[in-house]
Amino acid sequence: MSTDHDRPWLAFHTGRAPDDRFESALDMLSAAVARNPGGDAVRYFDGRLSYAELDALSDAFAAGITAAGFTPGDRVALFLQNVPQFVIAQLGTWKAGGISVAINPMNREREVTELLRDSGASVLVTLESLYRDVAAHVVGDGGDSTVRTVLTTSELEYQTVDDPRVFARSARIECPGAQDMTELVERFRGRPAPVVATNADDVAVLTYTSGTTGPPKGAMTTHRNLLFNARTYRDWVGLDETDVVLAVAPLFHVTGLVGHLAVAVLTATPLVLMYRLDPALTLDTVEAEGATFTVGSITVYIALMNVPDASRAKLATLGKIYSGGAPVPPSTVEAFRAAFGHTIHNIYGLTETTSPSHAVPFGTEAPVDEASGALSVGVPVYDTVVRVVDEDGVEVPVGDVGELVVEGPQVVPGYWNKPEETARALHRDPARPRALHTGDVGYRDAEGWFYIVDRKKDQINAGGYKVWPREVEDVLYEHPAVREAAVVGVPDSYRGETVKAFVSLRAGAAVTGTEIVAFAKERMAAYKYPRQVEILDEIPKTVSGKVLRRELRER
Repeated sequence: MSTDHDRPWLAFHTGRAPDDRFESALDMLSAAVARNPGGDAVRYFDGRLSYAELDALSDAFAAGITAAGFTPGDRVALFLQNVPQFVIAQLGTWKAGGISVAINPMNREREVTELLRDSGASVLVTLESLYRDVAAHVVGDGGDSTVRTVLTTSELEYQTVDDPRVFARSARIECPGAQDMTELVERFRGRPAPVVATNADDVAVLTYTSGTTGPPKGAMTTHRNLLFNARTYRDWVGLDETDVVLAVAPLFHVTGLVGHLAVAVLTATPLVLMYRLDPALTLDTVEAEGATFTVGSITVYIALMNVPDASRAKLATLGKIYSGGAPVPPSTVEAFRAAFGHTIHNIYGLTETTSPSHAVPFGTEAPVDEASGALSVGVPVYDTVVRVVDEDGVEVPVGDVGELVVEGPQVVPGYWNKPEETARALHRDPARPRALHTGDVGYRDAEGWFYIVDRKKDQINAGGYKVWPREVEDVLYEHPAVREAAVVGVPDSYRGETVKAFVSLRAGAAVTGTEIVAFAKERMAAYKYPRQVEILDEIPKTVSGKVLRRELRER
């Protein structure tokens, strides 16, 4: 039996994230400006914003929207890609006492309408192209929203290189009915931001769930939630002022918000933005900027490995790498290490836990469960208690599978205007008012490591046998031709439900669905291996990398 001496990672699990005594996320910015006013806050291609400049620009944004009628508690919707304007508007919203609303730039009219209506946003900040294609139809004449002020901007601002890999289709666009954000900021530059008292338990962001299993819900992420997990990233990974944070996750997503933007401001380090993810550009950017840390979906790292001229030299500085948001196959971790010499550390969390509730301590090798082949998602982070419970909410023994229930300072207080959903997820047990029922099924081993089996709703019942898609996917990832894999249950006249796999292939690979079925059949029990395999160019995913299983089932 292992002793605590054999498990140095227990220092992470039992430790406590230091209290910086900040009351709001803006206190991080004030401290960063005081520590490093001339240092880079944002790098965007050849553009640079120092912390002093970022402070001034966000002041001007806050003053500008306040002059337009914005009041503390109002909401600002950010419908943007990873551009500097996102950071300016996010910080400026907090300075005006507001709540930001993160909107996926892939959303279309129906989805944007739903989020604006649900949040009651009074200000919308968006790219010119998104305004033309989507937002103008939502907030214009006949649109159904509460938006009073629309600010548009362009991905071409704050840089001059216009890299064709990302800007080939970019051009400045006239936006009738909207104000230009840069013009507003310049007009109010030099004016102080409004003086608004912000409490740690005030809502900072409405972070909408991805909606992969139902309508999106606005998690009420507080300043306390943000501060706690920004510190968790900093201390868990060992980040300091010498690091450079690379944004591969979208800033509208909780991973980008906390694991990129918030932790960069907390450590007063540069945040490197790339507008939209392009794998070849990402490799070049890491090399050019000396990026040291990032966290993103495993699909990002798969894409990097598939760049034709990828080399170790390109990623030499990027030694602090984490992956979350989607299952991480052990075979992919090994392939990435062979290609680049770096280890991908697993991390686990949800929108409702403000990013991580579990993580693999940096520099530690995550174990793989011998029975299932699953890679551990780590151990609970600071001040976090995780139980594994059965259908009745009773904690199950070590090694038994059940639903993960998380309690900690990162758990949000509830969902915006959804008391029933809040009660269902967070308030089932009066004695534990902030115990989040995650909907994820997993278990804890005797050493304290946690493993995620799958989402409860994704379990496949094949003739009475239970199949977890993730276990099948991990086997499929072992096939040398498979780039990505996703498994769902589909109707079957004999079994009621059977296993179907969708795969995309590596560049230049040639394999048939029948061959992949045979590969899996040799490695899995008869009830588990996929009876059907469909080869796709791309597996449909959310921007954060989660597989859209619902869309695959509908096929």
